[in-house]
Amino acid sequence: QVQLVESGGGLVQAGASLRVSCKASGGTFSMYTMAWFRRAPGKEREFVAGINRFGAYTQYADSVKGRFTISRDNAKNTIDLQMSNLQPEDTAVYYCAALLGNIIVTYTHRYGYWGQGTQVTVSS
Repeated sequence: QVQLVESGGGLVQAGASLRVSCKASGGTFSMYTMAWFRRAPGKEREFVAGINRFGAYTQYADSVKGRFTISRDNAKNTIDLQMSNLQPEDTAVYYCAALLGNIIVTYTHRYGYWGQGTQVTVSS
């Protein structure tokens, strides 16, 4: 059983940068592909970025390519999402998720473990 705890959200102005982090416990972290999803007000939860077990592959939503970077540290059981040039449309609750295996997928139902989320708000 993997527990995930996000941190690092907050309120920033458009154009700013922010990093959110996720700490995992209770499992063998390197067995899991990890991802970030987000849910904006009134919208469905959507895939943002994913990274496979040892960080060899990453995948991003088109809306964040070139602005967001996902990384992981298997020694610390953490993943980070570095976000730059944030825009109001990036406002959402950001969730960390874990999938047992080595393939990055974008479907929420494939991820068996989720954190509680951290709020990111971008003002214009």
